[in-house]
Amino acid sequence: MSAALFSRVNHARTADEVGAQIEALVLEGVLRVGDKLPGERDLAQQFNISRPIVREALKQLEERGLLCTRHGGGTFIADVIGDVFSKTMLELIADHPKATDDYLEYRREVEGIAADFAARRATDDDKALLTSIIERMKAAHQKEDVAEEAALDVEFHQAVSEAAHNVILMHTLRSCYRLLSNGSFFSRSLVYGYPGARDRLLDQHLAVYKAIMDDDPAGARAAAEAHMDFVQQCKKDAEKAKAWQTVSRLRRQQRKAG
Repeated sequence: MSAALFSRVNHARTADEVGAQIEALVLEGVLRVGDKLPGERDLAQQFNISRPIVREALKQLEERGLLCTRHGGGTFIADVIGDVFSKTMLELIADHPKATDDYLEYRREVEGIAADFAARRATDDDKALLTSIIERMKAAHQKEDVAEEAALDVEFHQAVSEAAHNVILMHTLRSCYRLLSNGSFFSRSLVYGYPGARDRLLDQHLAVYKAIMDDDPAGARAAAEAHMDFVQQCKKDAEKAKAWQTVSRLRRQQRKAG
């Protein structure tokens, strides 16, 4: 973790100011769920305060559920996002295809807003991060590493939401990506396995990226919406093809039996 992440604190405020800095970094998405904090000694040096004060601040944040300590393993950012839905609701969603359509419909609108904001607000550092992800995405595409492409897909969208500089939007989308990654709605393999999809997905991500780099809010929104429209259509076509295959197999088996 960067030594420049934390700033020296006013000794009159001490533990409260330490906590406030860590809270702000979590809220702004600089510190993510599972990130490990430096040790007490390192933190004390960065904040320019004593270790007991650091310990007090960390204890307060842990009691509030912002941090968690693993015995012998250090202090980490706790799961402050959590699951949007209960296990029961996730089971209901999995059994009803309409929920997936609603999820993708919602994502289309929110991703469009995020891309629009990112094109207006992205800093040089935001753009450098997006460029790094895009270069890795191109390399994964060249290697035909579908698993890495899918992972970078989510990483790219997360970076766009961070570049939008709206903490509510960013954390809302992080919750959406968690639902995607745990397979609650549909498998991304449905999309990445669709004929020609990998090439088109890369082109779509590049279109969003270019619009953000060009400070083009309308273009970024349109590119993000077009991307989600394509994902929705891929899902529908893949499910239709799967249903056709099921029926065809049953017909063949029945005729063999006859």
